[in-house]
Amino acid sequence: MASWFGDEIAGQRTASGATCDPDQLTAAHRNLPFGSKVLVTNLSNGKEVVVTITDRGPYARGRLIDLSRAAAEEIGLKSQGHGEVSLALVSN
Repeated sequence: MASWFGDEIAGQRTASGATCDPDQLTAAHRNLPFGSKVLVTNLSNGKEVVVTITDRGPYARGRLIDLSRAAAEEIGLKSQGHGEVSLALVSN
């Protein structure tokens, strides 16, 4: 399950030290190394996006990854708020 973040944390420092920018293709994951590239596929429509891990989270129960607004838009997840996805590590 994936969720997404937007302007509520824009400009804040992420756990990696980067500045949060919801317009970039980034994501938060609990334990993948910072800088990892991950292919995220929305299981309801097959749309894919590659994101860079820049933060830690999500901490909501049952959530695997927290996408930036831009990444959620790319895969058609923004209007739903959350949805089932698959993840594939591209590089770390």
